[in-house]
Amino acid sequence: MQLNTNPIFRDIGQEEYEEMRACGGIRLCDYRKDEVIFHVGDVTCEFGLLMSGKVHIESIDLWGNRMILHSIGVGQAFAETYAFCGVPMMVDVTAVEESKVLFLNIGLLLSEEHRSRTWHPKLLYNLLLLSVHKNLAWSSRMFCITPKQVRARVMTYLSSESIRRGSRTVTIPFDRQQMADYLNVERSALSKELGRMKKEGILDYHKNTFQLLKAEEQI
Repeated sequence: MQLNTNPIFRDIGQEEYEEMRACGGIRLCDYRKDEVIFHVGDVTCEFGLLMSGKVHIESIDLWGNRMILHSIGVGQAFAETYAFCGVPMMVDVTAVEESKVLFLNIGLLLSEEHRSRTWHPKLLYNLLLLSVHKNLAWSSRMFCITPKQVRARVMTYLSSESIRRGSRTVTIPFDRQQMADYLNVERSALSKELGRMKKEGILDYHKNTFQLLKAEEQI
């Protein structure tokens, strides 16, 4: 991923980036598959920008039930709200593939001592835009898990992905268990419903690629 194409660094030049790195505000880390980047209860002044790999934001209850709240792809950020607010993490952040993460120390970069830096107002503005877009992403997931029926959750999720990508064929970032976790349903119930929907000609799928064949009228 090219840093100068990422929204976090919009209008921030290479010299400004080097200033941010030189003052200790940026660091790069590698993570193994299934390695936890942040644990529930962690307090951080840094947020991550995924350079390669894939990361999941997860909630695990006292009985070990896992819910995937969000899938982070290359170029996307995570934990920025916790870094801004300085409150303990309420989720786990896990690398589901070998991943490389660029961390930005918000506590340091946005401190009073760096306010005169040319990159300071640019970074602040870019972070505001990031927060707005992230709120939209979380709102989208809430729409997905609001319906009671498994079919309605599936169609809400796939329809939103289809609209977002402008195509009736979408590839999602989840395997079946991860998709079930994201939609907060049982994997067996999800598999059965997908099989019924395929038989009825509503959609077709192969692994994590889905094709929406007709509008669903029974949600």
